[in-house]
Amino acid sequence: MKRYIRSAPRMFGTLGQPLLFFLALGFGFGPVFQRAGEGKYLEFLAPGVVGMTILFAGVFTGSELIWDRQFGFLKETLVAPVPRLTIMVGRTLGGTLLATIQGTIVMLACFLTGFRPVRWDHLPRALVFMVIIALMFTALGTVVASLVKDFQGFQVIINFLVMPMFMLSGALYPLTDIPDVLQVIAKANPLAYGVDGLRGILVARTYFGQLVDLIVMGVITAALLLFGTYQFNKIQI
Repeated sequence: MKRYIRSAPRMFGTLGQPLLFFLALGFGFGPVFQRAGEGKYLEFLAPGVVGMTILFAGVFTGSELIWDRQFGFLKETLVAPVPRLTIMVGRTLGGTLLATIQGTIVMLACFLTGFRPVRWDHLPRALVFMVIIALMFTALGTVVASLVKDFQGFQVIINFLVMPMFMLSGALYPLTDIPDVLQVIAKANPLAYGVDGLRGILVARTYFGQLVDLIVMGVITAALLLFGTYQFNKIQI
């Protein structure tokens, strides 16, 4: 519980960047996007900003593992008479919850600034996709935190992964009619499938197809959870 209370200020602090993206880019590039025949940019951008929020929140929960290891909290946890798998799953689900909450807050902010989904009754499906995205990137953060031993190494790896993953996911621009090399990168980018799935549910606009999005995210999430569990079991205190 203390860990999540400590995370609360950071949780609300990290909401500023996605909201800035949504407002500045959404209203700034909206007229250009509409003149290009692509529709309303706010509608296109909102799922990408929600995906960005969950990506950032999910992977950076791994820093809590680094924090707990350096200050001895993890040692106290690991001596508990429960399997390490239980501890790892609990940490991952807690991070998933925090990331999903942040994504939900940003989505509500998008509603307040004019974004409207195609169908309101599709919001529960969007929430399911958000949970899967959060679980996937929380597991990724756990994997990275299990491989490194200090904040500096964690920050270097995460910064190397997060911004390219976001910028090349199609969150800010359509994946159609882009250079072939960028399409190949997008197809290898886990966030691209999360954003595409949200966009398909909220504004009925998809590139890969929602079933493909769900299958790919499910496979990647399972692989990250398995590898994260393996690495967490190898942690030496």
